[in-house]
Amino acid sequence: MSQVFRHVLDNGLVVLLKPVRSAPIISWWVLYRIGSRNERTGITGASHWVEHMLFKGTDQFPAGTLDKAIDRLGGSWNAQTFLDYTAYYETLPADQVDLALRIEADRMSNAQFDPEEVASERTVIISERQGAENSPMFWLGEEVQAAAFRVHGYHHEIIGDMTDLHTMTRDDLYGHYKAHYMPNNAIAVAVGDFDPDEMLERIRTHYGSIPAGAAPTLFSRPEPPQQGERRVTVERPGTTGFIQIAYRVPAATEADWFKLDLLNSILCGPDGMGGGGIDNRTSRLYKALVETELTVSVDGGMTPTIDPFMYTITMALRDGVAHADAEAAFDAAIAQVIAEGITEREYARARKQARALFAYGTERVTMQAFWLAFAENFNSYIWFEDYVQKLEAVTIEDVKDAAQYLRPQNRTVGWFVPLEGDYDGDDRDHMEEGDE
Repeated sequence: MSQVFRHVLDNGLVVLLKPVRSAPIISWWVLYRIGSRNERTGITGASHWVEHMLFKGTDQFPAGTLDKAIDRLGGSWNAQTFLDYTAYYETLPADQVDLALRIEADRMSNAQFDPEEVASERTVIISERQGAENSPMFWLGEEVQAAAFRVHGYHHEIIGDMTDLHTMTRDDLYGHYKAHYMPNNAIAVAVGDFDPDEMLERIRTHYGSIPAGAAPTLFSRPEPPQQGERRVTVERPGTTGFIQIAYRVPAATEADWFKLDLLNSILCGPDGMGGGGIDNRTSRLYKALVETELTVSVDGGMTPTIDPFMYTITMALRDGVAHADAEAAFDAAIAQVIAEGITEREYARARKQARALFAYGTERVTMQAFWLAFAENFNSYIWFEDYVQKLEAVTIEDVKDAAQYLRPQNRTVGWFVPLEGDYDGDDRDHMEEGDE
């Protein structure tokens, strides 16, 4: 694996450089240490909305000009808002990377937040949330997450609460931007075909003169320990019943997170850094729930986060199957793992799949740059570099120990109960990652 060079500019900007000479392209990311976890009641969804506003143009790059410029170069650009960060990127031919550097240096300080554009984007984001509300899993996921986190900022969806989307002002959004978009609250990453010394000088040229701001005090409230199982039920029009079970689990920097990640591969199939792509028909819960015709699917996964979050397992029920029957079969399968552990064959397969998913999911320079920025945000880029090594260090006994997190007292259970007919109430008060 190529070496990563880490630098900190005088204004506090963290810079990570990873030369990869496999193709003449470079991916440039700028990640800000501000996400939905840092939003107080009243401005939920602000980080995602600000992300949208940064595509509305500046004096240097008026709205619409960059889409055409990047398309002409055969490149791509985008952004995303997450629980723990907001990030922007461009992937371009190596000899055109200065455009990417200029774009993000400009947007760091010069976004306009024109009142008319803010009003227009309010309509867009409200429509985005309403579109998400067409899915039963949005409603169920929001209720489960809100029940699992009563104090911490992970309580609300990334897109925000509908009430806040209606009431936030242009000044709220611009204040959020000015308080958090500064070099000393950002991580910049370049991966691709470049000389690291030359690239660092280019970065200094574009970013070195941007002044550091007052270090933001990020809103963060620790979640108290859970004192017992929590349950929610969502009843809405639909055709399929769902169950979602979310266990409280450690932050990604804890060793137990990797133990649980490997356990999930055994229970639900691999869901590593590369996402899906490997069949889960050999997983424990597929055999216990899908093969017995209680559910049509079962999926699980963990998200690496700064603070303790959730390990979530979701089941879609077969027609006519009672929620209680599917949940009882699920509980029996979990109880068996807690009592007996896993087999050598399951353990070996999970480790092999983890290596494959990592290779598939991180071969492109864009994804390598993303994961370096992602890991640096909550700990160090080393977390990404050592990901497979940490998984492979997990033993069979470690996996059995991690199964203790799957006790009922540590979970929130949600049922989606489909109702017949159309709902005629006004209930659009209730997305995840925002992608421009």
